[in-house]
Amino acid sequence: MTGLFKRSFTIAGHRTSIALEAPFWRALEEIAARDGVSLAGLVAAVDQERAQTGAQGGLASALRVHALEHVCRKREQTPPAPP
Repeated sequence: MTGLFKRSFTIAGHRTSIALEAPFWRALEEIAARDGVSLAGLVAAVDQERAQTGAQGGLASALRVHALEHVCRKREQTPPAPP
């Protein structure tokens, strides 16, 4: 198990810190790069979506779910290895 790594962002004019495990930060960085946005921009977008949908839980949880959904979609699009 890896430890938590804290990063700070300004979202909607408010400073906040988010602690996630390194694999989640790597997945979020990959998503941000793919989408052509900064990591801060991605975090703000996930936070805004969370607020609009009335999702339960905190921002760290929403970011983990977002990263996990990305990894699952990526896995579904990867063709199986030949036997």
